[in-house]
Amino acid sequence: MFKNFVKVMFRGLSKNKAYSFLNIFGLAIGITCAALIFLWVENEVNYDAGQVKKDRLYIARENQKYDTYVFTHQSTPGVMGPAIQAEIPGIANVCRASEGNSSLLYSYNDKPVFADTWYAEPSVFNMFTLPFIDGDAASAFKQLHSVVITQKAAIKFFGTDKNVVGKNIRVDNKQDYTVTGVLKDIPLNTTVRFECVMPFQVFWDKSPWLKSWGNNSLNTYIELKPGVNPKTVDKQLYGFIQKRELQNLGHVFLFGMADWHLYDEFKDGIQTGGGQIEYVRLFTIIAWIIIFIACINFMNLVTARSEKRAREVGVRKVLGAGKRSLSLQFIGEALFMSFIAALLSIVLMALVLPAFNMLVQKQLSIGFNNYNHILALLGLTVACGLIAGSYPSLYLSSFNPVAVLKGLKIKDSGAAYIRKGLVVMQFTVSVVLIISTVIVYQQIQHVKSRNLGFDKDKLMEIGLQGDMAKNYAPIKQDLLNTGFIQNVALSDHSTIYGGNNTSGLIWDCKAPGSEVLISQRYVTPEFFETSGLKLLDGRNLNETDTTSKPVATVITQSLQQLMGKGSALGKRIHYQGDTTSAVVVGVVNDYVYGNMYGKPDPVMFFSASPVHTDRMYVKIKAQQPVEASVAAIQAVLKKDNPAYPFDYRFVDDQFNQMFLSEMLVGKLSRVFAALAIIISCLGLFGLAAYTAERRIKEIGIRKVLGASVSGIASLLSKDFLQLVIISCAIAFPLAYWGMQNWLKTYQYHIDIQWWVFAAAGFSAIIIAVVTISFQSIKAALANPVRSLRSE
Repeated sequence: MFKNFVKVMFRGLSKNKAYSFLNIFGLAIGITCAALIFLWVENEVNYDAGQVKKDRLYIARENQKYDTYVFTHQSTPGVMGPAIQAEIPGIANVCRASEGNSSLLYSYNDKPVFADTWYAEPSVFNMFTLPFIDGDAASAFKQLHSVVITQKAAIKFFGTDKNVVGKNIRVDNKQDYTVTGVLKDIPLNTTVRFECVMPFQVFWDKSPWLKSWGNNSLNTYIELKPGVNPKTVDKQLYGFIQKRELQNLGHVFLFGMADWHLYDEFKDGIQTGGGQIEYVRLFTIIAWIIIFIACINFMNLVTARSEKRAREVGVRKVLGAGKRSLSLQFIGEALFMSFIAALLSIVLMALVLPAFNMLVQKQLSIGFNNYNHILALLGLTVACGLIAGSYPSLYLSSFNPVAVLKGLKIKDSGAAYIRKGLVVMQFTVSVVLIISTVIVYQQIQHVKSRNLGFDKDKLMEIGLQGDMAKNYAPIKQDLLNTGFIQNVALSDHSTIYGGNNTSGLIWDCKAPGSEVLISQRYVTPEFFETSGLKLLDGRNLNETDTTSKPVATVITQSLQQLMGKGSALGKRIHYQGDTTSAVVVGVVNDYVYGNMYGKPDPVMFFSASPVHTDRMYVKIKAQQPVEASVAAIQAVLKKDNPAYPFDYRFVDDQFNQMFLSEMLVGKLSRVFAALAIIISCLGLFGLAAYTAERRIKEIGIRKVLGASVSGIASLLSKDFLQLVIISCAIAFPLAYWGMQNWLKTYQYHIDIQWWVFAAAGFSAIIIAVVTISFQSIKAALANPVRSLRSE
């Protein structure tokens, strides 16, 4: 029985090679696409999965209420960690750490290398899962100038990760640090990642501002004792800072590690349930949609060719086959083809995975050594086979044996309507994806072309290293003397990102109880011209404004508006509780920083001594080529700061980095839209071929009676084009509703234009016409004598 079934199946596949190829290849594309998406989804949902204490680890966050919004952040006072561990009984451990990583220079045997470095307390090794391959947690930070490195960093520094504990390495050409441990490389899908970690005490000793309850400058990680309810601890944390500093606006709460990556979205101080999880859900849905589109092809092609198998079904029923056995046979055929498609998809995945990894910026692998991956692929394959084969098996097994053996025509009206409905579904999804892709692209370009208020083009940022701050004046002059550079300036924060901010500022006519978050920047006087900020009123900062306490400030327009009607020049601003005030000497235009989609907070600029800044901005002249300019800058810094390698970033590259999530959505949308169209066209191609085959005699008669090739091609194409038009009518409102909701999540967004829908519909029609035309024209050009010879 089984042997006979296999013979029939193989005979059917070999007899209808084109039909089999369309089915298998369509399913293979669907399975490949879905499998790649599920690999990405698995990587996302398993973020921090390697952390043994994940369910008990938290980071302290603060809600600060201002006049128009609640600001949620994870910067905390440096003195808070030990205090909460001593006073709140439910806390098992606390780890204070620097905010993010610093790129420090490490030198071994005169080989300088940069590495991402984090400062953390010794408790980091007990709280986080950081396996040592050499050394141990107990002795890692016994001495102040020690460093624990990852395998990757060890190879970078020493060429090996073996026997490196005990070696000394110079950091920033200033201080030797002893390697006291080597950690196993940290997985990429881990929130807390670094190449080197140093004792927090080093960071504490060089950061005196950390010792104030009013200064939020570091991250505080918290481990709860087993069984402790985080809500209980939240109640104790709520007013913890205010007990030490009454005016402080920050109310602390716990944010669990399980939510760090996927649910990191807050609005007005409340967790929304959104974040990266929205992309995970979106692409999971798209994966299943593409699988369903591929399965639709199978259903359509099998039911369309039903007449070819009608006699086989009739004979089998006469010989005693029941409906159930026939259904199982057709389901078995679908499963078999699905397994062949799955094998082909493995080959396709191996071929496209490197490109997919580049697209999503990950290091995913098929990983068949992971039994979960094998089970998932098997499950996906079986699901495809069952979905694709379910309707055809019921339809084919229901044929009346008497009717088909008498040669009576099978009533195909019901199946035809289902086929048409499935084609409509396919193209509806395709058109929705086309529209979504265009709108996502438009939104990204809209924000990228936004007037930022400063000129990011050919603006280079260079971290200050060694004696660059001390030798700023000669370095600046040497850069200007190259002829490539328009201007040079220093700043204490990146222009495009958020920096230090405060709400504790007082000025005349400020409304009682008003709380406004104001950012602060310390810059050299050339900063405005270098960055392209326009001085609208008053004067620039100058070197005489540089004192231990700011005596002059330049503010942005939005802050001037908050200070009352008219010009802000001459008005004074001071910190709450401080008698020294700074006079407003100039006003510059507002500019966008931090959130590229939102309205930035006001900014105050103060004149800074070079030693109190940490980055240099270099503006290249518009007419000068970038490569030659970079070489000239490198030559100057190599001469004036020879102990440090040249390390730089362009601000427009930093700007593009802020759209990684949106750009990923845009790129993947284009890929998925293209795949959905390809799969839909494969099915349409097969249906067009079958329709032409069924109507071959009709076409022959029409040609004999004088019908033209174009007339016959139009006749065959008309029904399919009607289906595409219906698809567009359904897709347009669906796409509008979905994309309108997506755009509402951004403060600064485009308005959806009508021409996007027209272009998408026209594209779908053109694609369908091209797909159908090949078969239609082929049928119309066929010799009518051959088709009518049997009549």
